[in-house]
Amino acid sequence: MTTAGGLAFMAGSKDGHLRAFDIDTGDELWKAKLPTGGQATPMSYEVDGKQYVVIAAGGHGSLGTPQGDYFAAFALPD
Repeated sequence: MTTAGGLAFMAGSKDGHLRAFDIDTGDELWKAKLPTGGQATPMSYEVDGKQYVVIAAGGHGSLGTPQGDYFAAFALPD
């Protein structure tokens, strides 16, 4: 997912992080550990003028990941 502010959000890495990159430079600007691997494309929503990024994360024993299903949401800085 990309934002109007020039960020690209990506998950799906082996280390279980959601990351934000600068779309002009490719620099990693931010990352957060998810409860288990990211299993979907991140999406964005706004509440009371505050922008958020949310992603579905899930794992099961067959993949050797923690079991469970989650939604993780993060507020974007102003």
